Amino acid sequence: MKTLRFKLVLAVTLVGALAIALVTIAAAGGGHSIREHLTGYQEVPALSTPGHGQFRASIDRAHNEIHYRLTYGGLESDATQSHIHFENRTNSGPVIVFLCSNLGNGPPGTQACPANGGTISGTIKPADVGAGGSAQGLAAGEFDELVRAIQAGATYVNVHSVTRPAGEIRAQLVHGKSKTHH
Repeated sequence: MKTLRFKLVLAVTLVGALAIALVTIAAAGGGHSIREHLTGYQEVPALSTPGHGQFRASIDRAHNEIHYRLTYGGLESDATQSHIHFENRTNSGPVIVFLCSNLGNGPPGTQACPANGGTISGTIKPADVGAGGSAQGLAAGEFDELVRAIQAGATYVNVHSVTRPAGEIRAQLVHGKSKTHH
């Protein structure tokens, strides 16, 4: 009986230590998550659209990477492009990172957007940070500045469509919080 109890205590202790180690590794690597819901109501100006989406990302400061996944659908017309922009929630701002484009206007290697909705994923690295925000102090390649802008709530992701070229659905990015805006 004592042997079984000892094994049980040892197993619980090991599981607890492993959980603490994984949390510590994630925190050291900057493994913060973002999960946001895209709607037309967050566009500027607000739109009533059946379009919807979800953006998930994890910031890895140790490797200067942001791993993301964008899923969207229900747009009023075909998707044309998607970006991360630099601006607060009440304004439209410049493109900082291309996520996808069907217009041929993205940097080399930009993936195509699923026209009728779908999922894209990828990794954002310093070389993917464009010069669109230079006038506001976020220059090309400034990955740390992009992360700081995300932490400050000064970036948003949106999906543009044929009938809504300025953007049909949008979500302000909030770093370190798993929250959903409706």
